[in-house]
Amino acid sequence: MSAIRVLLADDHVLVRAGIRGLIQGLSGVTVVGEAGDGAEATRLAEQLRPDLVLLDVGMPRLNGLEVAGRIAAIDPAIRVVILSMHTSEEYVLRALRAGCAGYLVKGSAVAELELALRAVARGETYLSPVVSKRVVEDYVSRTGGAVDPLDALTPRQREILQLVAEGFTSKDVAHRLGLSQKTVDTHRAQIMERLGVHDVAGLVRFALRVGLVAPDV
Repeated sequence: MSAIRVLLADDHVLVRAGIRGLIQGLSGVTVVGEAGDGAEATRLAEQLRPDLVLLDVGMPRLNGLEVAGRIAAIDPAIRVVILSMHTSEEYVLRALRAGCAGYLVKGSAVAELELALRAVARGETYLSPVVSKRVVEDYVSRTGGAVDPLDALTPRQREILQLVAEGFTSKDVAHRLGLSQKTVDTHRAQIMERLGVHDVAGLVRFALRVGLVAPDV
């Protein structure tokens, strides 16, 4: 059987090094690439076509859940495992809606990393025990299967929202995305209108609430 090819994506260099060391100690699993932000993770997933992407949820430029959705569009055969410090139902449900096959909490035991990687590689879905399927089902029943609030935005608008919430000006965002500042301002106005938000502070609060950016960003 060929080795499980893993793309590792986390914006913390030391965290990546630690996880890479753990993966390299596993039989039949190999790290084929590393990414430090969401855009790079998307690019490498398309270039390398790994079997599995181990993806931090809170990355700059593109949030991990946004990356997961883009990877699913690039190649549905690439399996994604989200690595997160969050245990709330909303995060887990959003990960599953984005097409992720696994959700691994950062506080998990080391042995759980191997369990998650091998289960997902076999085509199974893996959730850390602390975020069990029952928790997700309870959340769905309470909300009536409520629509993800980010569904109101286009992929480009979600990308711009994340950058704005990370503190970038319209000029900065325009430079990063290869757009005109006027286009970015138009998108930002549409984002505010669709979300019912009236200022940048409100956009930041919304982005934090739905997990588009991490609290420490």
